[in-house]
Parts: sequence; C-alpha cells; structure tokens
Amino acid sequence: MNTIAFDFGMIGLGTMGRNLLLNIADHGFAAIGYDRDEIKGKLLESEATKGTQVKAAASLAEMVQQLKTPRKIMMLVPAGPIVDAVINDLLPLVSPGDIIIDGGNSHHTDTLKRINSLADKKIHFMGMGVSGGEAGARYGPSMMPGGDMAAWKAVQPILEAVAAKAGDQPCVAYMGKAAAGHYVKMVHNGIEYAIMQLISEAYDIMKRGLGLSNDELHSVFKKWNEGEMQSYLMEITASIFLKHDELTKNRLVDMILDKAGSKGTGKWTSQDAMDLPVSVPTIDIAVAIRDLSGYKDERVIANTLYKPIIKPLKQKEKTIQQLHDALYSATIICYAQGLAMIAKASTTLQMDIPLKAVVSIWRGGCIIRSSLLELFTAAFKRDKQLSNILLSKKTASLVKKKIPGLRKIIQLAAVSKIPATGLMSALGYFDAYCSGQMPVNLIQAQRDFFGAHTYQRIDREGVFHTEW
Repeated sequence: MNTIAFDFGMIGLGTMGRNLLLNIADHGFAAIGYDRDEIKGKLLESEATKGTQVKAAASLAEMVQQLKTPRKIMMLVPAGPIVDAVINDLLPLVSPGDIIIDGGNSHHTDTLKRINSLADKKIHFMGMGVSGGEAGARYGPSMMPGGDMAAWKAVQPILEAVAAKAGDQPCVAYMGKAAAGHYVKMVHNGIEYAIMQLISEAYDIMKRGLGLSNDELHSVFKKWNEGEMQSYLMEITASIFLKHDELTKNRLVDMILDKAGSKGTGKWTSQDAMDLPVSVPTIDIAVAIRDLSGYKDERVIANTLYKPIIKPLKQKEKTIQQLHDALYSATIICYAQGLAMIAKASTTLQMDIPLKAVVSIWRGGCIIRSSLLELFTAAFKRDKQLSNILLSKKTASLVKKKIPGLRKIIQLAAVSKIPATGLMSALGYFDAYCSGQMPVNLIQAQRDFFGAHTYQRIDREGVFHTEW
C-alpha cells in the first residue's frame, strides 16, 4: 500500500471538489480524494499537474488512513442529508482532534447543529463558503471559513496558499464563530442574485428600450467594466453577447429561454432577513422575479391579454449614461442591504463576524468581486462598528452623485413599460432608509385600532393603547 502521508483529503470529486484538490496539490501539499464514482477518481489523477502528489482513494477508509493527523478532511457534496450521511460514514474512521470541513452551500442552521454534535465527540467542524465557480476552485477561490478557531489555525496555511489574491492578500479569512462561514456565503449569494437582477434590467432597457444590438451591448458593458463599475459579473456579461450559437446563426443569449433557475441560497437570504429582522428588498425582489420567470406560459397569456407595447426610448447616449449611474448606485445599495444583514446577524446570532474581513476577501476569486469592495474595505477599516455602508461619508458622496440617474431610469422604464423591479426596489429602500419620518405611524395606529397592538408616542416614554 502507498504509505505517503497526505496533507489534505477531499470527499466529492465533482468539478468543484476535484479542481480545489488539484489547486491544493499545485501549491505543494499532498492531496488525496475519494468519490463513490470511480470515474471521477480517475479524472482527478489524470488531470493532476506532473510532479504533484495526488491520489484517488479506493475507499473512504483508505483516504482517512493515509492522512496526516490531525486529519484535514473537506466535503464538497450537495447540501442536505448527503452531508449528514458523509459525516456518519466518517465518524467510525476519524479520531478526536481531526477536522471536517463542509465546503458546500449548507444552510447555517444545519451547520450549527453539526458543529454542536461533533464537538461532543471532540471532532472539529467548520462550515466554509467557497465562491468562484470551477475556474476559481482550480486557480484561486474566495473562501469563507467560520466556526472552530482551532480548526481554522490548522488549515489556514493551506487555504491561504490556494485562495485567490487581492494584491498580496489571500482572499480567505476567519469569518467568525458558529456557522458564520456559511452565513456569510449565503448572504454573498443573496447579493449575487440582486446584482444579476439589476444587470438584467439594464440589459432589457438597452435592448428593448433603446434597440441596441448584441455588439452594441457588448461594447457598453465592456466600457462599464473598464471604469468604476469594474466587476466579474460585468466582465462576463460583456462576453456573453459575443457568443454565437452552434445550432443556429444567432447569438446564444437570444436562444436561451427566459426562465431563470436557482439553488435556494437567495431564498434563504430573504427568509433569514425576515427572521432577524432586517430589510433586503432588492434581494427579495431578485428571488421573486426568478420565481415569476418560471410562469412562462402564464406570462405569454398575460402578454396577449394586456398587449403591453414597449415605448422606444430616445437620446441613446444620455440614457446609457443615466443607466450607468442607475446601475452603479443600485449596486451599492444591494451591497448595503447584504452587509447590513451580516452586521445584524453577527450581533443577534453571536457570531462576531468581522465586516472588514468579509469585504476584503470578496475582492478576489468570488462571483461578486468588484472594485466597489475596495471602497467598502476602507470604510470598515475606518469604522469597525459601521452598521450600514450607506452611512459611510465616502459612500454617501458617490451615491449622491449617481442617484439622480437611478430616478430618471425608473421614470423611463415605467413610461416605456419595461419592468425594472430591482432598480425600483433599490431606490425605494434608499429613500425609506434616508427618511427621518416614515408613514408607519399610521400603520401602528391601524394595528392598535383593530388588534390592540399598542403604540409608542413621540412626546413621552411608555407604551399606549387607545379605544378608537
């Protein structure tokens, strides 16, 4: 039997697990993996860089036996019951002090249960978000580990070596106590949903409102990506418009059915935000619109019934500039909602999440990496207790310059009958957040009227009820 003592083990050799393990091996660590599908194990070994130490184990027991102690074992398997099944299979094989990492998109409540259960057995358990897709896993992802500090210290050298780099800083850091790693990744994905919704609305306004061709759309998004809106999502959006369909002579984007899928993390973000409670309306609407997109047949009937005619927009260059400012300011507001949620959860759920570290490791490797994160990193460096990025003076100065464009684009979209619900929700959140007086005093009066729910007064302390 091969007696090499391996540094790191991976369970699940699908594309993400295999690529991350190969990345680990490329950085000088002996890597061993296991998958029930033997073909995936053979792929791992065949794709390994020459001279690296990579092995596919024939069994879970073989993998565990050949790992150095304390063993460092990561799972990249589908969230849910499969994670628990793998843990149960591991328990007879591991020893006190060993480390198990769940790198999938597990819900943070499940992660917390697993942390507590394994702690009783003296097994270290970490929930870790991984972002960056296939290429990120292979060449440098952003990773969000949380939970067990002792475990983090043990795996830190490996994770820092393989993570993406922002400048000379690795895009991985300790995210906080308990299930902080998976919580941060969940909100990361919620922000991702929201920004993708905003970009799709900008695309719709330019395509159906301004009549831009795919080549023109490519040019606009490429130009935006070269400026202050530089981001991974902007970069790939520009590229999408150039891809030709292999089955027709059309551009591929025009041949894709307008039904968007999801894997649940956006929904979890909305649900958890309501539980905290904290307001994330642009994330909420992004989830809702993906749901609505699934009702394709009903939408076609409604289109025939109501016959909405898109009113063409004029002043192309001016509108594109206003759209740039609208997307820029709305994107900041998306980040603000997500980061405010993390800040609230950090305290409420006692996770002690360092916001500066969060935005810092999002600067490279992850799907929502953006030049804006440099601004946010500086803001949290100045004020570690910042509850909402919109309260940063630097952020405020930028938003105030761009928000008129958002107002104008919403007006144009409404008149032209082009749905812009994400942009609208971002502006609605901004206006409500900046309002020193909201009309909810009337809502509280209504609640007291029909349900004796009481209210507070502006002129004295206490809780009051009126017989209306």
